[in-house]
Amino acid sequence: MDKRGSRMARGVLAPVRAASCAQLLSSSRHCPWKMNQLPPKSAVASPVSESTNSRGEALDSLSMDSFWLEVENIKQSAEAEQEECGLADVKTQEEGEAEAEWLQDAGLAELLGEPAGDKDNLVLLSTLTRTQAAAVQRRLDTYSRSRRRRNKHPVRDVRDIFAASSSQDTSAEKEEPSPDPLWHNLRTSNTQRTETQDYSCTVRNPGKEEVFNMDVAYSEQAAVLLKGSFLSESRKLKDGNALTRFKIPKGRLGVTRIGDLSAQDMKKIPTLALIELTALCDILGFELKRNKAAKLKTTEKRLFGVPLNTLLENDQKLLPNTKVPLLLQALLSCLEKRGLETEGILRVSGSQTRIKSLEQKLERDFYSGLFRWDDVHQNDVSGLLKRFIRELPAPLLTAEYLPAFAAVQNIPDLKQRLQALNLLILILPESNRNTLKALLEFLSKVVAREKNNKMNLWNVSTVMAPNLFMHKGLPNKIPEGKEKQLAEGAADVVRMMIHYQDLLWTVSSFLVAQVRKLNESNSRRYQFCDKRIKNLLRKIHADKDKVEKNQGEPSKVVKVHASLLLKDSLEVHLNNATRVADVLRQFQKNLCQNGWNIVNTVNLLKCNNSTECTNLLLYEVGGNIGEHCLDPDTYLLDLYHINPHAEWIIKQNPSCPRMF
Repeated sequence: MDKRGSRMARGVLAPVRAASCAQLLSSSRHCPWKMNQLPPKSAVASPVSESTNSRGEALDSLSMDSFWLEVENIKQSAEAEQEECGLADVKTQEEGEAEAEWLQDAGLAELLGEPAGDKDNLVLLSTLTRTQAAAVQRRLDTYSRSRRRRNKHPVRDVRDIFAASSSQDTSAEKEEPSPDPLWHNLRTSNTQRTETQDYSCTVRNPGKEEVFNMDVAYSEQAAVLLKGSFLSESRKLKDGNALTRFKIPKGRLGVTRIGDLSAQDMKKIPTLALIELTALCDILGFELKRNKAAKLKTTEKRLFGVPLNTLLENDQKLLPNTKVPLLLQALLSCLEKRGLETEGILRVSGSQTRIKSLEQKLERDFYSGLFRWDDVHQNDVSGLLKRFIRELPAPLLTAEYLPAFAAVQNIPDLKQRLQALNLLILILPESNRNTLKALLEFLSKVVAREKNNKMNLWNVSTVMAPNLFMHKGLPNKIPEGKEKQLAEGAADVVRMMIHYQDLLWTVSSFLVAQVRKLNESNSRRYQFCDKRIKNLLRKIHADKDKVEKNQGEPSKVVKVHASLLLKDSLEVHLNNATRVADVLRQFQKNLCQNGWNIVNTVNLLKCNNSTECTNLLLYEVGGNIGEHCLDPDTYLLDLYHINPHAEWIIKQNPSCPRMF
């Protein structure tokens, strides 16, 4: 860090012992802000420290001035309005409470002996990989021990659920007893898996494009790497400015993006992602801690300091299906029109007095349409944007998972950091995830104009990191001397979210496969008992998500529906080479040849003045999926074997203007 940054660091983030967030920035303030962080377990402190120091050395050449200047601006803004801030007390959780809350959030409340909203919650257990099941077992173990220590009624014994062998059933089932069978099997079975699965691509190759595997659970990949000791080769990042290029290989079933799945299926994803993230952290030796949401004083405002869900509810009354707050859309639109070319945009702060006055005008005139954006200076608009993010009652990255986002910096391997970020993005509530995506897309546009605005990726990341990771509602303690490391780590996490956002907004194939299995199991209405759960969990293995090809059926004739365009169905002959794009081209060809709705057909084949961009999409509906927008490169015969009871429906792309 240069001298200027060091002076600001001493003045703004002075080292303290067991300091609260108030002491961190200023002992005289009543509205504290702080940097959240999640320390790793002591067992892995040494390698993590080595990795962090290595990255820190690479980042030394990158200026942190923008970060400390932004912290100072936030401090001054908060000091001027300390009477408007209210900090809630955060209650310390008793032993076992965190595990109980985790099991509830993971959809496994029945394991605690509590009634669950979904009668088939335990179906989830049948979909878990070995590492995921081991993560569940550890938390149930901890919860059970804490309950017994408090002399409360014992919960269901872990061995009844997770197939720990007993002396009574050893002879019948011919299995050796083990105190922790799932974890033991994970350790002992990796040798066999390495013979059939190659994970060597996860070792860093600086300057080259690498494969980002989404077919196999991340925790399973990490277990194989741990077994082979690959991580020691991937801790050194030689160039802090260079970011590895990753490519998601398209399997036979294509790639699924967030938004491709129905709302019903997406509700299952956060639960599965939480279990997988916990399993990944267990393998890497990190403790995944979550905050309890702190309740702040309510506000009478309509825009700033209003919860995201409340904002969206109000906005949807004016504009149905709104997914991003209208105020944020207006701020981003204004900056995109007049601020992208402005030198120092986001970094150069506007006038605090003007920003406060503009906030009051927006509160009064925004929804009436009387606010005049053309009269506002772009630096003041950027100040309003950052203020909007900071003033949210709960952090945009959520109070529960903000420490986990900050902890990503402690993972040595870049690919595994991205895996953790991908899971965290999927865990976020829909409103937070959509708002974050809108913000990151704008930040990418700022970076793309670097030659004019002098804001490169690192500059933008250092400016935005304090606004995303510092929050008045979450008191925390920062270890003495860790301010620089945490600041650089937070900026690096923001940099990864901006640069890799397309990858991070992808739903892994193994998660989609688990959703299918959940839907299949729920449709069969299994009546679970301890013995059945035991038998199911014994059959869990990492590769059971692979597609099983039906060699006896090389072709198939199916019907594709397009009720909004045609009355009759389109018959399609499938073979091993038939893709979604082929079916859409065949459909368009039939439309043109038969002269159906010829006027609409001309418009149908043109989107954004390009005949190459069709506004038709093929959806998979029903069977073991709710609704799934298919990748154009999906091979349909493989998909048919995975979900033979689904219907295939052609619909118009919602992102293109409707013509019907």
